[in-house]
Amino acid sequence: MSSGSAGNGPVDNGIAGGGIADSGTAGQDPGIRTILRRETRSSRAVAAGAAAVLVIAVCVYGLLESALRVIGQPPWLIDPQTAAERLVDLPAGISPLLLGATGAVLAMFGLVFLLNAVLPGRRARHLLEDRRVGVVVDDEVIASSLARRARAAANVTQEQVMVVVSQRLVVVNVRPTSGVPVREEAVQSAVEDELRAMAPSPMPDIRVNVAVSGVVGA
Repeated sequence: MSSGSAGNGPVDNGIAGGGIADSGTAGQDPGIRTILRRETRSSRAVAAGAAAVLVIAVCVYGLLESALRVIGQPPWLIDPQTAAERLVDLPAGISPLLLGATGAVLAMFGLVFLLNAVLPGRRARHLLEDRRVGVVVDDEVIASSLARRARAAANVTQEQVMVVVSQRLVVVNVRPTSGVPVREEAVQSAVEDELRAMAPSPMPDIRVNVAVSGVVGA
């Protein structure tokens, strides 16, 4: 799962949203919805390119071996007819352990390509509610804004808060200053208010973790 995080980096200001987070892009133009879907989903170009390269390599190798057989030359690696006969005779002549390992590797590659084709890949981005325009925000920007609110609520420095934003969850980690208690409920409420104002879609859950050991203040 992709995610964005913010801790001691620069804070991005000016992020605001409104409306109902779960309404998504239902009232927007179909063209805008298409653009937003493309901006929030990862490209499958790498997987498609790898599959194309593998298919081309197998085809070129088969063509090479067939050409060598036609002109009466010895095979480069294995004669196509011999390879076909060995495939038909499987599992004879091959160690069961080697055959099982080969099958497992092929199954793993097949599963990777299948999951890339079926599952919707996600970028570390969220949509902000706006019926007029499409607004896409990186999770790192959302994390920076939430970290600012968490710092103010916990009364700690910039280095004492780390916020990680993923598609369905926001994790706020706070290290309090030694001798200065931090109310987890106050941090939770502040982060919820900021997230509600942004209204990202989908709206993630929030989890606040306050460390037991504190940081020595300056």
